[in-house]
Amino acid sequence: MMIKFDVFGRCMGVERSESGCWQVFYFGEGKRRLANDVRIPESLDEAEIERYLADLFHELASPDYPTVKRLT
Repeated sequence: MMIKFDVFGRCMGVERSESGCWQVFYFGEGKRRLANDVRIPESLDEAEIERYLADLFHELASPDYPTVKRLT
C-alpha cells in the first residue's frame, strides 16, 4: 500500500517492496517516478517514516511549507 506524504510542499509516496525494502516515489504532473536518491532503512516501521522524511528533507522547509504531513 502506498503511503503519500506532503514533504515540505512536495508530494512523495512510500511503499514496501516485495523484498521488504522501502521504496520512495516522487509525484508530479500525474506521474510518479522512483526516487533512487532516497533510502529509508528497512528497520523503520510505517509510523517512523514521516519523522525520517522530515529529518532528511528539512532544508526544503519554508514559511509556506513548514512540515511533513501524511496524506493517506
